[in-house]
Amino acid sequence: MEMKLRLAMVSVTMAILVLSSCMASARSQSLCNMTEDGLLACKPSVTANGCQPPAAPSAACCAAIAAADLPCLCSYRNSMILPALGIDPDLAMQLPGKCGIPVPNPC
Repeated sequence: MEMKLRLAMVSVTMAILVLSSCMASARSQSLCNMTEDGLLACKPSVTANGCQPPAAPSAACCAAIAAADLPCLCSYRNSMILPALGIDPDLAMQLPGKCGIPVPNPC
């Protein structure tokens, strides 16, 4: 059990380091065709904040989602990366619908 926990922690740490290095690069870098600005615009809508509901997606967030590679983003749904970054995967999967963008099937 301790070995599994240690392996999980190492995996999460590595994922955060990789993602951090990507985010630290130039703003033209992207994740699934979403720039850092797009990711930051969507963060209030995908972050669980205790008793308060998440913010509605902004126009900038919806524009980023519209330009994103949604099947690529779907591949992160069950990843430990999102929760480690404070992102609720279920809220993230709701963004396309809230922006009026069809969700790819399967996602």
